[in-house]
Amino acid sequence: MADIIQLLPDVVANQIAAGEVIQRPASALKELMENAVDAGGRKIKVVIREAGKALIQVIDDGCGMSETDARMSFERYATSKLRKAEDLFAIRTMGFRGEALASIAAIAHVELRTRRPEDETGMQLVVEGADLISSEPIACNSGTSIAVKNLFYNVPARRNFLKSNAAEMRHLIEEFQRVALANPGVEFTMHHNETEVFHLKPGNFRQRIAGVFGSSYNEKLVPVEEETTLVNIRGFVGKPEFAKKSRGEQYFFVNNRYIRDPYLHHAVANAFDELLPPGSFPSYFLLLETDPSKIDINVHPTKTEIKFEDDKSVYAILRASVKRALRKFSVAPVLDFEQETSFNIPLSALNQVPVPPRIHVDPSFNPFKTGTEIRFPGTVHSQGQQIKQGERNWSLLYAGLENAGAGQPSPEQPSLELNTAADEDWISKAPCFQFAMKYIIVPYLDRLLVVDQQAAHEKILFEKNLEAMNSQPVSGQQLVFPCTIEMNPGEFSVIMEMKQELKSIGFDINEFGKNTWVVHGVPPGVHPEEIKETLETLAEQFGIHAAGMKLLKTERIARIAASRMAVKSGTPLQLSEMKKMLADLFNSAVPGNSPSGKTVFYAMTSADFDKKFSG
Repeated sequence: MADIIQLLPDVVANQIAAGEVIQRPASALKELMENAVDAGGRKIKVVIREAGKALIQVIDDGCGMSETDARMSFERYATSKLRKAEDLFAIRTMGFRGEALASIAAIAHVELRTRRPEDETGMQLVVEGADLISSEPIACNSGTSIAVKNLFYNVPARRNFLKSNAAEMRHLIEEFQRVALANPGVEFTMHHNETEVFHLKPGNFRQRIAGVFGSSYNEKLVPVEEETTLVNIRGFVGKPEFAKKSRGEQYFFVNNRYIRDPYLHHAVANAFDELLPPGSFPSYFLLLETDPSKIDINVHPTKTEIKFEDDKSVYAILRASVKRALRKFSVAPVLDFEQETSFNIPLSALNQVPVPPRIHVDPSFNPFKTGTEIRFPGTVHSQGQQIKQGERNWSLLYAGLENAGAGQPSPEQPSLELNTAADEDWISKAPCFQFAMKYIIVPYLDRLLVVDQQAAHEKILFEKNLEAMNSQPVSGQQLVFPCTIEMNPGEFSVIMEMKQELKSIGFDINEFGKNTWVVHGVPPGVHPEEIKETLETLAEQFGIHAAGMKLLKTERIARIAASRMAVKSGTPLQLSEMKKMLADLFNSAVPGNSPSGKTVFYAMTSADFDKKFSG
C-alpha cells in the first residue's frame, strides 16, 4: 500500500492558519495595528473601504524594514520578537507568533511599502495569495504602509460568511478602540470611505477614554490605582448609576494587551455587589502590569486569553482595589457602627406637630344582615344614582367564578381559547382594574386572569414591529422641532446597521454630520425627551442579541424595540388603555408568552381558589 501522509504545501498551510487568525476584516486590522505599535509608531493612520472588504490600510511612522526583513515578514513563523523558547516568558510586544502577515497574504492582495529612517529609498512588495508578484525600490516616507485588498478573494465560503458593511464596520471599530485604549500616548486616526471616524490625539488614559467614547465619560469614571509585588493596577471604573444592560464597555489590558477573562470580570462585578440592579453591568477600563514570566499569553492564536500563575491572588487584589476606589470616592455605602442613629432626625421634621391616625367607621354597616352590599368609592347604580364615597359594588368582578370546572389549565400553563362568537367582545363587557400598577385583573368565565402589563405590551409591540418590518411600515409621529443626537462611533455604526428597520417601525432618522443623527419622527408612544435614551438603548442591546441569539436581524430589532418602548411596571393605566391592551393581546396567536419568554398572564380557576381555602 502506497504512503498516504504527505506534507501540505505552504499555500494550503497558510490558508488553514488564516482560518484561525483572520476570521473577518477586524481580525486583519487588529494584527496590522499591533504590528504598527510594536514598530514604535507614534502616528498610526487606518484607512477602511467597504467595511474592510475592499481595503484595510495601516500607515505608521515607526522603524520601518530593510529589503530582506520586508521579504521575510511574509514567511510563516518569521518574527523579530523571539529568538529562543525562553523568550515566550518575557514577551512585552503585541505580536510574537509570526503568523499574521503570512495568513493575511494567503487570502488577500497585499501591498507593502516600507523605509527605515537611515535609508534613502524604501521597498514596495506586492503579494497575492502568498505569491510574491513584484519587489522594487521606491521613494516613500519612513515607516511602513501595508494595504490589504480584496480580503478572502480566494476563499469564497469565508467571504460569503461576512455580514453587512455596517455589521463588519462595528467589529472594525471595536478592534480599533481596543488598540487605541491600550496606547494612549500614540496618535490614531481612522477613515472609512473618505469619512473621518476617529482622530485621537496623544494624552493620558482618561483623555483617551473620553476621546473614544465621548467627553461625557469624564464625569462617569472613578479612578482605580493599586501597586503590589504581584500586579500593579490602574485605570477607571464607571459609577454605578451609569451601569448598562450590556458588557460592551468592559476592558482589561495586561501589559498593554487587550484580554478577555471571565474570572477577572467576576472580581470587578463582585466589587459592585449590591450597588447595581439585577441585569446591569459596570463599565471598567483597567490596566494590569505584571511580570511577563508570571503569565502565559500563548494560549490562543488571537492572543486575547491569558493564564496567570497565581490567578486567585490577582482576583483578590483586583476586587479589593475596585472596592477601595468606590469607597474612597463615596460611591459605595459605608456603615459607621460608631454613629448614634437616634439623633438622625431630618430638620424638616423638627417643627412638625405629630398628627394621630384617623379611623373612619360606617355605623350603618351590618355584616350579619342578609343582602348587605359591600360599597366602595365612585360607583354609579344602574338607576343612575351616585354612590357616596366609600361605596362600590365589586360583585361583578367575581361573575362566573361559582362555575368551577375540572381539568382547567394550571397557573404555570397560561391558556385561553375564544371559540364562540359570544366570547369575541367579552373584554369590552368584563370589568377590569389595575393592581399594584403592574398587573391587570380581569374575569373570564370561570377564570380570573392576572396579566403582566409590561410583558403584555412587549408581546403586542413585538408582533406589530415584525409586521411593520416585513410588510406594513408604521407611520411615526412627526416632531415639531427635530432633534440631533450625537453618539460615539460604535453606537453610530450600530444604528446605521439598523437604520432601515428603525424607519419601518416609525423612526424618521437621517445622518447629520460625523457620528450624529437628526430625528424628525418617532414611533407612537416614544416621548421626545426619551429619543436619545431609546436610540442608545437600541444600539446597546443590539450587540447582546446579535452575539447571543441565532435570530433574524428583524426579529432582534423587533424584540429590542418592543422591550424599550413597552409600558413599564409602575405606570398607571386608564380603563380604556387596559381594555385596548387586553384586546390586542388576546387577538395575537400565542398570547401566553412575551418575546423574551416571560409569562404574560396566569389563569386562576375557581378550583384553584377552592384549593387555597380548603385548608
